[in-house]
Amino acid sequence: MKNLTFIGVICLFVLTACNSEPRSVAYGSDGCHFCSMTIVDKQHAAQFMTKKGRSYSFDATECMLNYLRDVEPETVALYRVNDYTDPGNFVDATTATYLISTKIPSPMGAFLTGFSKEDDAKKAQTENLGDLYTWTELNEKFKNENAF
Repeated sequence: MKNLTFIGVICLFVLTACNSEPRSVAYGSDGCHFCSMTIVDKQHAAQFMTKKGRSYSFDATECMLNYLRDVEPETVALYRVNDYTDPGNFVDATTATYLISTKIPSPMGAFLTGFSKEDDAKKAQTENLGDLYTWTELNEKFKNENAF
């Protein structure tokens, strides 16, 4: 009976360790993995999860991009950013459209904002000026510039 209980506990541990869902961000208490600031902004937070199930949270997309400079892309299962038009809602970072506009401040001063819909990003660009980027273009920009 002890062996059966032990096997059950081991199975439970293995199943919880292999979680395929990123953990939720506790705004106001979780710290950024890049700059250690507390994550409070629900319009600019970002997160990625490794294929091993570990989640890394950031107070701003620019922090995640800077942190990713030292991460092998093949180890990442998913990238997520907050949707500016739906605060607190994470969307797939690889399909989001990004606006860099000095009229929309972000926590670390890169003025970088993610949108789930390209139309929303274009509307924000019309209202606030700035430049639009895809995930690929944004990664290239951050690789070629100094960290924010």
